[in-house]
Amino acid sequence: MEETLSVAQMYERLLELATPLAALDLPLLDAHGATMASDLLLDEKVAIKSGTKINSTQIALAASLGLDRLPCRPHPRVVIISAGDDLVEPGSKLADEDDEFESNSWFLTTLMKETGAHAFRVHTIPETSEELKLIVEDQLVRADLIVISGESGDESFELINSVLSQLGQMTTIIPNLAESGKHNYGVIGPDKTPIVTLPGDPIGNFLSAEIFIRPMVLKMLAMSEINRATKKLKLNKDINPVQEKANYIRGKINSDGSVEPLENQELISTLSLADCLITLGEKDKKLSAGDSVNVIMINQG
Repeated sequence: MEETLSVAQMYERLLELATPLAALDLPLLDAHGATMASDLLLDEKVAIKSGTKINSTQIALAASLGLDRLPCRPHPRVVIISAGDDLVEPGSKLADEDDEFESNSWFLTTLMKETGAHAFRVHTIPETSEELKLIVEDQLVRADLIVISGESGDESFELINSVLSQLGQMTTIIPNLAESGKHNYGVIGPDKTPIVTLPGDPIGNFLSAEIFIRPMVLKMLAMSEINRATKKLKLNKDINPVQEKANYIRGKINSDGSVEPLENQELISTLSLADCLITLGEKDKKLSAGDSVNVIMINQG
């Protein structure tokens, strides 16, 4: 049974799966990029606040105080899997016109690392339910979160869904989001490990990772802020959004402070060219140059 949710509803559902990891005293180098689990006081004043992502200067501060460990939320361990019999590892040859190079796991693994997770990309691309089941069960021992993608057009969705339904209770969702597709979410295994499946299309995969998965990881880190920075800017071109759906349009901020929607939104190249996402709600109609829009800042280096 499939359920359609707004982006906000799905965001809340997936965040419920992500609970902050238990605090540990980590060695200083392991603490880098993790989150402080309690305040560090210096002369009875807060020097590093709980919920702060630990950077190099804070590591140096701890060392200068004679500390070799810090109380932290550890880096979440995120396992990334792509499944489908038409997916081909980059560097190999495409056998026929139905084959496609697998790119989602490369994007997801590096995005999770940028977010603060220990990300593990599974190199094998399972083509059958038996192969996928063995891989998922094998990965449970090192996962705080598992993310699975399929082929473009959701061709492998049923393969993934059938396996996960054997391992736990799964819910199938279609977010009311332009350029998106089917998702699954639930918990599996003896430790009730959260698992989410994303659309196979690279653009839909990117949007779901940005909107849903990145905040999940930051919540597991107990970060004080789990959403990207936003701005309100003026459009320099008209936009005709997909009606009655939320739209996240790849854009570029100009030197004059206006924002320009990129041409050819269907191209995967817009994902690397964009430095923001222009966000439009389900009830928004055509917008004209000069109108103010909300943008989410991405790819800021």
